Amino acid sequence: MKLATLCYVKRGGKTLMMHRVKKPNDVHFGKWNGLGGKMNPGETPEECVVREVQEESGLRIRRPELRGFLTFPGFDGEDDWYVFVFVARSFSGRMGPCAEGKLEWIADRQLTERPLWEGDRIFMKWLTRRPFFSAKFIYRNFKFKSHQVVFYPR
Repeated sequence: MKLATLCYVKRGGKTLMMHRVKKPNDVHFGKWNGLGGKMNPGETPEECVVREVQEESGLRIRRPELRGFLTFPGFDGEDDWYVFVFVARSFSGRMGPCAEGKLEWIADRQLTERPLWEGDRIFMKWLTRRPFFSAKFIYRNFKFKSHQVVFYPR
């Protein structure tokens, strides 16, 4: 089981995204993703998302909003991934280079035009809703198969 965070940093109708093009063996190679990564032992999801965004972008987010929880059973063919999804609208610092990919502010209306995981196209629409979501996305051999979701409060 892997625990991770994912953050969509927002500013003026744009979202900071990472084009994963720096590590050829990266399972996400060629895809656009939000920022985030694996939780360290003893770390809360909030501590992890602040650390990961800072490590990947140089930005220090404040008051990240927990919007959802994603379950990816056997995503990499081995482990189940559990991901806390955040949105951040407040940050400081200066954006720097990223070792994992190219960072770019993408207009929100153009996000789905980029190469994304198919499931991302689904749950990214839920980020603007107020209810919290818990969703399961099934991939087999990195191909999207199905999803299910519950919104809270019911």
